[in-house]
Amino acid sequence: MAKKTILVENITYDMSYELLNLHNEQAILFLHGWGSNKEAMKSAFKECFKEYKHIYLDLPGFGHSSITLPIATLVYADIVSAFLKQLDIQPSMIFGHSYGGKIATLLKPEVLVLLSSAGIVTPKSFKVKMKILIYKTFKPFFPKSFYRFFATKDVEGMSQTMYEILKMVVNEDFSIIFTKVKSPTYIFWGESDKATPLSSGQKMHSLIPNSHFTKMTGDHFFFLKNGQKIEKLLLESKI
Repeated sequence: MAKKTILVENITYDMSYELLNLHNEQAILFLHGWGSNKEAMKSAFKECFKEYKHIYLDLPGFGHSSITLPIATLVYADIVSAFLKQLDIQPSMIFGHSYGGKIATLLKPEVLVLLSSAGIVTPKSFKVKMKILIYKTFKPFFPKSFYRFFATKDVEGMSQTMYEILKMVVNEDFSIIFTKVKSPTYIFWGESDKATPLSSGQKMHSLIPNSHFTKMTGDHFFFLKNGQKIEKLLLESKI
């Protein structure tokens, strides 16, 4: 594990990362999802794509990368871009799982690989709507820690800073952004995914002009057992 200090909008971020296959020129950047870290991506793909340099990165606020204030997804993308610039590496391919898929999309790589990506907003259930209403009603009368009674499982054990970020990004609709993607895009999805349903992946595929959609066995973390299958499909597509 290594660290780089990045300055973006006058705020410092200590970025934890790991590089594999250093002798290769072409590189792949792997971006994890919400509540995860670089180790999840590494466990899935470290034995794959041996002809590429691998970059595994903890996004700010996750793993061993620091964060001090709430930031939006665009700022996350700016931070990752600044990190790559400091490494002097321009990856030809970027993988993004879940929330990492939104960041990967904003980075406009030569080849984009989305794994059960976030970005399509699905309707909230009545139960969730009621929780939001109750939280907003009583928030002024309780201490800041009150949010923990209403936070989703995604932020269990995380700071209020991360909860504030989640509130900002969870309802971001990337539909328009997806329609403007120029990169060849490969979308992989777990057919039993409940965090980002299969219908979201199918809609994403319909929005991204030059995209390919593949359904796989598994849930939101389907890729953990399908790294080699994903590699095979991508290499057969002559990326």
